Amino acid sequence: MIPAAFEYQRPSSLDEAVRLLADSGDDAKLLAGGHSLLPLMKLRLAAPSMLIDIGRLRDLSYISDAGDTVTIGALTRHHEVETSALLKAQVPLLAHATSQVGDPQVRHRGTIGGSIAHGDPASDLPAVCLALRATFTVVGPNGSRQIPADDFFRGFLETALSADEILTEISVPKVPDAGWSFQKFNRRAQDWAIVGVAAVHNGSTGVGLVNMASVPVRAAAVEDAIAAGSSAAEAATHASDGLDPPADLNASQEYRRHLAEVLVRRALQEAGAP
Repeated sequence: MIPAAFEYQRPSSLDEAVRLLADSGDDAKLLAGGHSLLPLMKLRLAAPSMLIDIGRLRDLSYISDAGDTVTIGALTRHHEVETSALLKAQVPLLAHATSQVGDPQVRHRGTIGGSIAHGDPASDLPAVCLALRATFTVVGPNGSRQIPADDFFRGFLETALSADEILTEISVPKVPDAGWSFQKFNRRAQDWAIVGVAAVHNGSTGVGLVNMASVPVRAAAVEDAIAAGSSAAEAATHASDGLDPPADLNASQEYRRHLAEVLVRRALQEAGAP
């Protein structure tokens, strides 16, 4: 299908992008890699009056050592995250999970910030950021602010980003010696995960779930069970506690609950949780 007509702007700086977004109101949308927004526009599920193309703001594409954390510019391509020597050494879970996103074409065009800002519960990287306790920096006309991953995802495709704010940076703690695992079950290669699990164990345990609720979520009951001394198998039985997984053509709620338990157990065992 053909998208509805729209105005197109390509700012040359972050300040200009913020100004355009603030001046254009709620009908403006940011365009980075386009893999989330353009399909919605083609289906007329989104019809922005203006597209603000920030894909060439190279100042927002970087991977940097920031002491106890690694900072990643929001416009960093998936391929750059996947192949980063710094991330492979310090946050290997993120590098590996990014290598599982889509296909090479998607990874060479899509951006980590676009994936996070879209907030799709079926996307891999939000769950990884939750497990790692990442922090997101956003910039708007009133300045910048930092939002913990736990507070960022609000509802289906809804985040804590205001309409006039831009996600600019993802900060993830270094966990070079942590155990980790990324498990994903899908029907075919490159499909969205029916269920996915990101786990990291480094004294404490973080577990993020893919496609188990209307938002990207942590398996809080699993984390609590591990902290209380449960084995990986015992903790995994709590994988869907308090969650309302979707039912669709790919899987029923019961099937997703079963998959979550199986994949969480595998992830915890691979990550070295008790």
